[in-house]
Amino acid sequence: MKALKERILRDGKSLPGGILKVDSFINHQIDPCLMRQIAVEFVRRFASSRITKIITIEASGIAPAVMVGLLLDVPVVFAKKKKPSTMDDMLSTTVFSFTKQRNYDVVVSREFLTSADRVLFIDDFLANGNAAKGVACLCRQAGAKLEGMGFIIEKSFQHGRDLLEDMNIRVESLAVIESLDNCQIKIKEE
Repeated sequence: MKALKERILRDGKSLPGGILKVDSFINHQIDPCLMRQIAVEFVRRFASSRITKIITIEASGIAPAVMVGLLLDVPVVFAKKKKPSTMDDMLSTTVFSFTKQRNYDVVVSREFLTSADRVLFIDDFLANGNAAKGVACLCRQAGAKLEGMGFIIEKSFQHGRDLLEDMNIRVESLAVIESLDNCQIKIKEE
């Protein structure tokens, strides 16, 4: 996706430790026009799937997930990182956050993820695949069909795609980062 790649190169920042900072347009301050273009591209890529629900994990995946849900006219569910006191019957799994370097228990109400659902997971980043693996686990627990996973940015050097493809999950990434060596952003050309 050309507009996204150009924006990453212009406004993204590479930090030591393999961190790509895109908080000025994706996951803190959000550029809604770019987010709409991102959602249109996800809808195009998953057009042949019969998606009935979008799922993400709070918080950075919510904006793109809602945009995709709006275009597909399907509900959006976000897994919560803390169990609400009002949630009794839930699905739960543990996810390790690369960014925060800690484990989170993520939960979804059984009411909102069921065996009738055909699910598309949308998130901002694919790195090691931990969040995606957690969502796959939640879908299995619910008996939902996981149609695929869409990521705005994939860091291919962290091998999350390999993990997901070994699980027979369809993966679509809009921008693939080959390297952040020496704090330089190198994007894979299509």
